[in-house]
Amino acid sequence: MTDILKTVTLGCKVNQYETQLVREGLLGIGYRDASGQQAANLCIVNTCTVTREGDAKSRQTIRRLARENPESRIVVMGCYATRAPDELAVLPNVSEVVTDKREIPDLLGRFGVIDIHSGISQFGDRHRAYVKVQDGCLLRCSYCVIPFVRPGLYSRPVESILQEIRRLTDNGYREIVLTGIHLGHYGVEGNWNKPKAEWLRLSHLLGQVAELKGDFRVRLSSIEATEVTRELIHVMAEYRDRVCPHFHICLQSGSDRILRRMKRRWSTRTFRHRCQLIRESLDQPALTTDIIVGFPGETERDFQATCQLVREIGFSKTHVFPFSARSGTPAATFPDQVPKRIKKARTRELVHIEGESRDAFFQSLTGRTLQVLAESQDPLTGAWLGTSCRYTPTELPKSKTIRAGQLVAARALRVIQNRVVAIPPDTTD
Repeated sequence: MTDILKTVTLGCKVNQYETQLVREGLLGIGYRDASGQQAANLCIVNTCTVTREGDAKSRQTIRRLARENPESRIVVMGCYATRAPDELAVLPNVSEVVTDKREIPDLLGRFGVIDIHSGISQFGDRHRAYVKVQDGCLLRCSYCVIPFVRPGLYSRPVESILQEIRRLTDNGYREIVLTGIHLGHYGVEGNWNKPKAEWLRLSHLLGQVAELKGDFRVRLSSIEATEVTRELIHVMAEYRDRVCPHFHICLQSGSDRILRRMKRRWSTRTFRHRCQLIRESLDQPALTTDIIVGFPGETERDFQATCQLVREIGFSKTHVFPFSARSGTPAATFPDQVPKRIKKARTRELVHIEGESRDAFFQSLTGRTLQVLAESQDPLTGAWLGTSCRYTPTELPKSKTIRAGQLVAARALRVIQNRVVAIPPDTTD
């Protein structure tokens, strides 16, 4: 009897990559993905614990899989599994809880995987592939539990990463997203005992990725403001046809007082300076960010400082999160917690501002040529939907010459329903 597999991933890009690593190993020994409502006899759940909602969704997912796949074994991994394995071990059908992602080779070995690869060659049915280049985080932000549930700082060897990207691009993936728990710290742990002239940093890795042959583009995932270096920006400018002009820089708050309470490593002045440097060096780059609303002690004045900075920077997308206290972090014990109703009201206000900022950026692209990754077709109109190099949802006209996974040069015409409408140069509007 064929072994049937289901995988579910919650949380970040790194989790999605690690799930794929496990999935490929199991498919290689004869497992098959469940189709439709087919019951599985093995389920892999990769959990997230960034927020309490992440914990709750992880538990709900496990219970649902147990109901729908009553004869299955469920293996649970991820940050929630590391933080609270006993909470997950008692859930229905859970046969194993993997508390350390470094145990993935051992996990696969227990299922009979002998040839364990150092990377992936597929990424499901997506057209962009995430490549994990490092793990671990040295920071101790007062609200974040992730440094305590991830392994120590580790960066993958450059050649291993390049080989993986070659496999993925050979298999048709046209966008590669470099990701990590703390992407900007790529190479840092190997530099501690080296002269500065020999240091390996993210800028060096990006330059070597950009030199690879093939029809693909590369994008960076989340990075900290202090790690947006002149060297990194220079590489992006030098390889402008290969590297997407897009930075996702975590802001979290526009108030210096709150940033200090968060134990962030930079001020709003530094953040502004790095964004200015990016705009001076790159051609109309996209800037996206994350913001926590209602951090303990956040006053209306602090919140308005955040709103003002969002307007000033002109982010093309802002992920807004109401503060969620995580047990074991300093912020969870701060006495001046913000009431839920205030967090909700501030979240609504900032989401409205985010919409205005996003629309202004989208409109600014009108008339220019964008490189669009075609990903799917609208079932009603046949129009192609995809993502531009500047991370805008983009619509292309119905076309027999466009195929899923293709990079298409198209001129932005207008903005409709939170997406950019664009046409290839040989198409009439």
